[in-house]
Amino acid sequence: MTISTRGAAKAPAVLVLEDGRAFRGRAYGAVGETFGEAVFSTGMTGYQETLTDPSYHRQVVVMTAPHVGNTGVNDEDPESGRIWVSGYVVRDPARVPSNWRAQRSLDEELERQGVVGISGVDTRALTRHLRERGAMRVGIFSGDAVADEATLLARVLRAPEMVGADLSAEVATKETYVVPAIGTKKFTVAAIDLGIKGMTPHRMAERGIEVHVLPATATLEEVYAVEPDGVFFSNGPGDPATADHPVSVMQGVLERKTPLFGICFGNQILGRALGFGTYKLKYGHRGINQPVQDRTTGKVEVTAHNHGFAVDAPLDKVSDTKFGRAEVSHVCLNDQVVEGLQLLDQPAFSVQYHPEAAAGPHDAAYLFDRFVSLMEGQRA
Repeated sequence: MTISTRGAAKAPAVLVLEDGRAFRGRAYGAVGETFGEAVFSTGMTGYQETLTDPSYHRQVVVMTAPHVGNTGVNDEDPESGRIWVSGYVVRDPARVPSNWRAQRSLDEELERQGVVGISGVDTRALTRHLRERGAMRVGIFSGDAVADEATLLARVLRAPEMVGADLSAEVATKETYVVPAIGTKKFTVAAIDLGIKGMTPHRMAERGIEVHVLPATATLEEVYAVEPDGVFFSNGPGDPATADHPVSVMQGVLERKTPLFGICFGNQILGRALGFGTYKLKYGHRGINQPVQDRTTGKVEVTAHNHGFAVDAPLDKVSDTKFGRAEVSHVCLNDQVVEGLQLLDQPAFSVQYHPEAAAGPHDAAYLFDRFVSLMEGQRA
C-alpha cells in the first residue's frame, strides 16, 4: 500500500476488480493505492465498529447504505486500536458530520490512519456484481497511483487471495492482558485472541467474568496456566483451513471437557476440531441484519455477521465425533449456512455471528448467559 494524504478531497480515483470491471469516483480518506478482497456490508449504521473490526483485515469493504459518515467518528466506539479494513468504498459521503458525540469526520479519520478509499461509486451496481460473481481481489487507486486500467488490473492480479491466508496472528495481541470482572468476580475465562473485538470481553465482564486475553499463538499449557473456568475462541480474519494451531489447542480443551464458547472464526475452529470441513462462501455474510434461527429454541434473531467462510456440517442429523455427539444449533434463514454448533455430551458450543454486536442488534446477547450457565453447571 502506498499512501499520501494530500488532496484527498479532489483527487480522481478508480476501483478495479480482478475480473476487469472498473468503477470511477473520487478519493475518500488517504490518497494512494491499496489492495484486498472486495466484500460488501449491508449495515446502515455501525460503520465505525466495522472499520475497526480485526476480522476485516485485508478486505476492501463496500457499504451498501448510500449515505455514510453522517455521525462522524468518536473515540469511544472503536472495537480495536486501529482501522483494519484495507480500503473503503462509499457512494455519498456525508459533507458535514452531525452527532453530539462526533469528534471528527469519517473522511478525516480514514486520512489520519492512511486508509485509501473511494467515493461517488455506484455501490448498488458494485454489490450486485459481487453477488453474481463472488467476492474477489480488488484495488483502489487515486492521485498519482491512477494509470490505465490494464496496468491497474495487472497490479490487482498480483495481490494475494483470501483462500489460504493465515491472518489471525497478524491482528491478535502479542501479550496477554486482563479485562477485570465488573462487580463481583464469578469466573475466570481464557480468551484466545484470533482478532477479538473490544466489546467481547466487556460483555463477559458484565457477567462477572475476569477475562484473560491470550495471543493467537498461546499453547494449551498457557491457556490452563490462568486456571480458567471456561475457554473462549474469538472472531478473526483469514481462511480457517490454515488455523492448525488453534484447532490443536481447542482439541486439547475439548479433551479436558472445559466449558467452551467460540464466535465467528471460533465457530470454524470448533467445526474443524470436530472433524468437519470448511469452505469459502461466494460472497459471505456481512452487516447487522442477518436472520438466524436458534434451532434449540426455534427463535429467530436478527444478527451481526462478518464471515466469508463457513462450516460444512450436516443440518439434518446429529453427528458422531471423537468428542461426542454434535449438531448444528443455528442456521442462516437466507441460505441455510451453518451459523452455530453444539456438543451434546459436553459443555461446548459456538456461533458464526457476533452476539456482542456493539452497534446492534442485541438479539443474541443471551449466548453469553448460556456460556455462564455452562460454567455454573461444570462448577456444580
